[in-house]
Amino acid sequence: MDLGLTGQSVLVTGASRGIGRAVAESFLAEGARVVITGRDAAALDETAQALAALGPVETFAGDLAQTDERERLFAAHPSIDVLVNNAGAIPGGDLFGVALQQWIDSWQLKVFGYVHLMQLYLAAMKERHAGAIVNIIGMAGQAPRFEYVCGSAGNAALIALTRAVGAKSVDWNVRVVGINPSSTRTGRIETLSRKKARDRFGDEDRWTEALGPLPFGRLAEPAEIGALTVMLASPRASYLSGTVVDVDGGQMFRV
Repeated sequence: MDLGLTGQSVLVTGASRGIGRAVAESFLAEGARVVITGRDAAALDETAQALAALGPVETFAGDLAQTDERERLFAAHPSIDVLVNNAGAIPGGDLFGVALQQWIDSWQLKVFGYVHLMQLYLAAMKERHAGAIVNIIGMAGQAPRFEYVCGSAGNAALIALTRAVGAKSVDWNVRVVGINPSSTRTGRIETLSRKKARDRFGDEDRWTEALGPLPFGRLAEPAEIGALTVMLASPRASYLSGTVVDVDGGQMFRV
């Protein structure tokens, strides 16, 4: 199936590994031109070299938790057809286990970073009367947990942001959608699960038990999130906006 993305310019934040890298790979496979961002310039360059066989890849190394770095990114790459907000790592822990400064610091990237990049790129897309934004959010916003309260609250805010902006952006022929991945096979999920196992069992090596019973007996794969991102950003999903898709294998409804 031709998704109509050949030659489109795509920006994927937090793309040196995990879901972001899989998203970038999926867009390249569809003939798009991709800009990937990350804090670690060496890791970013390594990823770009690995993906270059699939298509044209550019990099932007910077800390997108910083306002001036987001503005520098927009100045360097203002003409983007598809923005994929993915960068962010909110720590695990309950209300008493995550210090206020940790809330502030983590939300600078995952929450305010999304807001700011949407402000910058949506304004440009509105002017061009074309474009799409996909926010990679997380199932904790739909199914909040006390032991991941900072991430749950941040994700819930981003779900509301996506729905509200996506409902209005259609007036400018721009679509804004979101994806809520559940536990996905990345290094980050192991880190969070180790923290959960330490709090729950007193033993972080029991982190796989902390995942609980999983749909299909496995974690979601980054490539599955990448494939969905490409579909939602493509003209094949041209009547979707303000929609946030839950990708959890039905786990939210399991007893």
